[in-house]
Formats: sequence, C-alpha cells, structure tokens
Amino acid sequence: MLASMTTQPTDTAAPAGDRDDALIEPRRDYTADTLARKDLDDSPLEQFRHWLADARAAKLVDATAMMLATVDADARPHSRVVLLKRADHEGFVWYTYQQSDKGRQLSARPHAALLFYWCALERQVRIEGRVEALDPSEADSYFHSRPVGSRFSAAASEQSAPVQDRAVLEQRVQELHAQYPDGDVPRPALWGGYRLIPERFEFWQGRGDRLHDRFEYRGGDADWQITRLQP
Repeated sequence: MLASMTTQPTDTAAPAGDRDDALIEPRRDYTADTLARKDLDDSPLEQFRHWLADARAAKLVDATAMMLATVDADARPHSRVVLLKRADHEGFVWYTYQQSDKGRQLSARPHAALLFYWCALERQVRIEGRVEALDPSEADSYFHSRPVGSRFSAAASEQSAPVQDRAVLEQRVQELHAQYPDGDVPRPALWGGYRLIPERFEFWQGRGDRLHDRFEYRGGDADWQITRLQP
C-alpha cells in the first residue's frame, strides 16, 4: 500500500549567482513509498502493469502518457510525449504520423526509449529497446476506434510539416467533413503504429534524502535479470 504522499519543502535556499530563483522549485523529500526486491514481479511487464494500475487508482491525469526519445541522423536526441495504447508480451504500442519527425527518425534508427513519470507517486519507469512498425491492418483497426473528431484531425494534418496558420488546418478539416459526411474518413496511408520491444526496464521509486530505490531488468522473454542500482 502506498504511504502518505504529503511532502514538505526542506530547503528553499538557492545557490548564489545570476540565475532566476523564481525558476527553482523548493526542495522536498520523497516519502510516498519504498521499493525492495521482494516487491518486484519477476516479469517487468507485470511489474509495469501493477504500477500503471496504481497510477490509475490514484486518478492521475493521463496515466498512460510517456516520453518517447529518438535519435536523428546526426545522433541528436529528440523527445516528446505520446500516449501508450497497448502493452503486452509483444511490446509497447503507440500511433502517429509516420512521416513526422519521430517517424523519420525511427525509420533511420529503429531504437527508442520510453519514460513514464507519475509525479504524485514519486515513480518513474524507463523502457528501452528496438522499434518496429505495425502492420497496416492494426493501424486501421485502431484508427477507426478513435473519436470521429480525432480521425478527421489526423487525416487533415501532415504532422511536423510547416503550415501557414491554424486556419489552413481548420479548412482542411471542413473539406474532409464535406467529402465524408457520414464521418467515415479513411486512415491516411502514412498514419500508423509502432511497437517498442523492450530490452531493458528500470523502475525508480523516490526515497528520502535522495537515496532512491532503483531496479533494472535486462534480458528478455522469460530470462530477465534483476539488479538493484545505486541512486
């Protein structure tokens, strides 16, 4: 069971210098919970599911939001938040426009990192691995399950491409509504899904005095090796 999540600032002093103190958060301690080896499931997927269930039970907004980090052709990292749509023994799935910045980066370098951060629970989960594009049939199925407004927006937008102003996008949406008055706008050919196949997990639980609990899973399939890491 999670302990009290009430935290108190412990040190509001900022180092001397010319930086803006208004941007510095007051220091606080981490007291929400603990994490020991005996608490962990042997399967990192099951452990992730336990923690996601805790986040949902705590009614956290966007509990499935995850930071997706990719690398471009010049080895420069890029990150953005996307929503997890499925997590099972095949991997972690999300959907996007495949000619977006992240889509092009994944095409050239098909490895990525995911980060879930549940601030109120003082928990992070890091997941790293190779990425593959989903079969178009899976993208079709998910696309047509989305709210109708989201489908029209996806069909109207060439994600990451420049646009003169918002009015251009709104006009495209109106034109698509006129073209498909029944709401059955087709999935754009370049809109699809990706699956990250995990090679490494890390579960992080904030602890007092920054002596955090960290556990790493490495391996795969049924042979995951679990190691405690120093904070």
